[in-house]
Amino acid sequence: MEKFEINQSLSRLRALQEQREAKELNAMAAKSVQGVRRCEEERLASDYRQSFAVDVDRILNSLAYTRYFDKTQVFYLIENDHITHRMLHVQLVSKVARTMGRFLGLNEDLIEAIAIGHDIGHPPFGHDGERIMSEICQAFGIGEFHHNLQSVQFLDKVERKGKGWNLCLQTLDGILCHDGEIHNRELAPLPDKDFSVHESEIRMKKSGDPIGLVPMTLEGCVVRFADTVSYIGRDIEDAIRLNLIRREDLPREAASILGNTNGTIVYTLVTDIIANSYGRFRIAFSPEVSDALLVLKQFNYDRIYMNPRIKTDQNVLRTLFEIMFDRFLSDIRKRDGSSPVYRNFIAGMCDSYLENHRPEELVRDFVAGMTDQFFLRHCPEDLRPAVRSV
Repeated sequence: MEKFEINQSLSRLRALQEQREAKELNAMAAKSVQGVRRCEEERLASDYRQSFAVDVDRILNSLAYTRYFDKTQVFYLIENDHITHRMLHVQLVSKVARTMGRFLGLNEDLIEAIAIGHDIGHPPFGHDGERIMSEICQAFGIGEFHHNLQSVQFLDKVERKGKGWNLCLQTLDGILCHDGEIHNRELAPLPDKDFSVHESEIRMKKSGDPIGLVPMTLEGCVVRFADTVSYIGRDIEDAIRLNLIRREDLPREAASILGNTNGTIVYTLVTDIIANSYGRFRIAFSPEVSDALLVLKQFNYDRIYMNPRIKTDQNVLRTLFEIMFDRFLSDIRKRDGSSPVYRNFIAGMCDSYLENHRPEELVRDFVAGMTDQFFLRHCPEDLRPAVRSV
């Protein structure tokens, strides 16, 4: 078969997929033909992939995605092969969200792209690392640090040596607006967004304005709900494994409705979301399940996330983050090409990235991208906290 004929056949495959979406997906679903990029790209005739599927491939092949493997979820500086790391978490979010999306007739490619990219901006050491990073960034006058902002920053401005991946607005918006810590009984998308609105939301969030970010697609809403579904029971199982809590400690008013194991909790929440969202332009829990989930979230916050037994190294980590920032900022100002910030980050970066970011922002992007172990390897040896075996 001639190359031209092959390209024509592949192009027809893409057209057939787009026809299938128009016919089979929910009328309110995001269609792949609606994907809009910041910079328009010339499409190869041989490329049979649809827009959001391309985004999935780009995120999977990003350096930031590779670093998920050693990014802490909740429990850091603990040597236990069965504790959830961020790589597993994003895969769980993707699976849960795609399951909901399939039954709601939504675009699973867009769901997957948002899900696997949503936590790519998390710094080392989970949410404690995030809080410390935010304090330091504010002290240096570069705004608050939020992992969802940094996820967009990595994918849009840092990857590919500062060129970014040119992902679709719908993907970047879903990543920006994914915040699973916020409790919503129901969430309806705000569809009328463009890149100027997207940039405005980023600026407001970074400045500390109390902006309530809402996804522009139902797919983004699904991922936001799936984030909660995926971590709430899994964190409980990890905490039980580490002897922080017992299963019988779970609040009875929540466990009686949601169950007391991760599997039961996930199934109950997913089923409730599907039942209460089908055919509607919003994603929702039933009032009963929403109330039970809120009780369980508060339990997790009080008994797991704020448990003093997992906060023993917080002050040491704060000191190490401060040392790291000061060191790398000084290296940039001295133009020390032997520094890790040059060798592992700045070297080869495109001029537009370097020209549009302050030295403090370069350090932020470098440190935020570190895995836990890479961070520790670059800390003063006498200050490194010990990794506990549990």
